[in-house]
Amino acid sequence: MAKTVYLETGSTDPRYNLAFEEYILTHRREGDYLILWQNASSVIVGRNQISAQEVNGEFVEKNGIRVVRRITGGGAVYHDLGNLNYSFICDAEDMEQRTATRFTQPVVAALKGLGLDAEASGRNDILVSGCKVSGTASHISRGRVLHHGTLLFDSDAQTIMQVLTPDPLKLQSKGIRSVKSRVGNIRHFLPEVITLTQFWDYLKTALSGSGYTVGSVTEEEQQEILRLKAEKYDTWQWNYGSAPNFQLRCKDRWDGGILEIHLSVEHGKIAAVRIFGDFMALTSCEELEQALIGCSYQKEAISAAIAHIPLQECLGGITKEEFLQTIVK
Repeated sequence: MAKTVYLETGSTDPRYNLAFEEYILTHRREGDYLILWQNASSVIVGRNQISAQEVNGEFVEKNGIRVVRRITGGGAVYHDLGNLNYSFICDAEDMEQRTATRFTQPVVAALKGLGLDAEASGRNDILVSGCKVSGTASHISRGRVLHHGTLLFDSDAQTIMQVLTPDPLKLQSKGIRSVKSRVGNIRHFLPEVITLTQFWDYLKTALSGSGYTVGSVTEEEQQEILRLKAEKYDTWQWNYGSAPNFQLRCKDRWDGGILEIHLSVEHGKIAAVRIFGDFMALTSCEELEQALIGCSYQKEAISAAIAHIPLQECLGGITKEEFLQTIVK
C-alpha cells in the first residue's frame, strides 16, 4: 500500500494556507495526502455563510484578525497558534467513502491514543469529555475529496467567545448560521503534559495510516498557489461578497440621536437602503441613500461613496464615523 504524502504549508497566513489546500486538492490528482497546518489569529467562515453575520466586526478590526472564507461548508471557526488544523486529500471512490466517518474515526482514535475520552458527535464534531475540540468539513472536486478539521489544543478561549459573537444585527437570510457549542482545549484533558510540537509530531504518524513520506511543492506550484491566493483568498469579493443575499436592520443610539438603517445586500453590494431615526436633520436622507446603491458592503467603499454628501445636513449631529460604525458592524 502506498504511503501517505505528508505536507506542510510553511506559513501561518490563512489566505495562503487555504490556497495551498485548494491547489493540492485540484492539482494533485493521485495519492493520499495529509497536511498539518496553523493559522495566525483568524476567523474562517464556511462557504455558504454571511461573513458579516458570523463575526464581531468591530472586534476583528480592532485586533487585526483576518476573516477568510473557505471552500467547504459548515460554520465559522476561530484559528490561532494554539489550534492545529489537519487536512486529508484523497480519492472519493464511492458514496460510502465520502462520509465524514471515514475521516473522523482516525482522529478520534488518535486522541484516544493519548488517553483522551474522545468521540465523534453529530455530523462533523469531535468531542473530548463532552467538549468540542474539533469541527470538520468536506469538499469534493472531480472525484477527489478534501476533509479538514480543527484541533483546539491550547487556543485562546476568551477570544473565541468574543470574535464569534456577532453584533446584534437583525439579519434575515438563507445563510448557514454557526452552531455555538461548548468548546474545550485538548491540553486541559491530557493525562500527561505534552507540548503542541509533540502533539503535532504524534499526529503525523497517527493520522497517516500506513505511514508517510514527506512531500513538498515545486517552485512552479508555489507560484500557482500564490496566484490563487492573490486572485481569490486576498479579495473582499471572496471573503465577504461571495455570500447569500441578505437583509439587514441595524440600530444605534448616538449623542446626535437614534440611527436605524435597513439594507438589502445582493451579491455583496447594497441593492436597497432606507435610513430612519430621530436625529436633527435639515434635509432628507434621499441623496445619502442613493449614493449607497450599488456600493460594496464594506466600510472603505461606503466611506468613499458618501464622501461628497453633506452629512451634517441629513444626519444632524451624527458623524460620518458613527454612521459607518452603524451600517457596517
